[in-house]
Amino acid sequence: MQDRIDQFLAAPAFGVVGASTNRSKYGNKVLRCYQQNRREAWAVNPNEKSVEGAPTVATVADLPPNVEAISIITPPPVTEKVVEAAIAKGIRHVWMQPGAESDAAIAACERAGVNVIGDGSCLLVVLGYHEH
Repeated sequence: MQDRIDQFLAAPAFGVVGASTNRSKYGNKVLRCYQQNRREAWAVNPNEKSVEGAPTVATVADLPPNVEAISIITPPPVTEKVVEAAIAKGIRHVWMQPGAESDAAIAACERAGVNVIGDGSCLLVVLGYHEH
């Protein structure tokens, strides 16, 4: 799993699907964690113009080409749709945060050759998130 995490973190830019303007939600904390680690991060949220000052797009399909990795913080049925869109876009790395995992979405990633992390590993722990 460490190899998968290292490959994920080597991406030039990251999308946060389920990014939230609510600072108590994980969709916000994951975005801020990337920012704290000086990583380029894009928020994916169809209802917001901006999240934590990050560039914000409505869908995975709208992410720029340098976003090769996405963190997913959505309910499992939504995760499955996000993974379909990510595979169609050519996203190479998918990290399902704890609670977002779906066996069907993990299997879809594996079939498509996408590097998938969905074992309960948490980006906030791996990168060392700090609440400010």
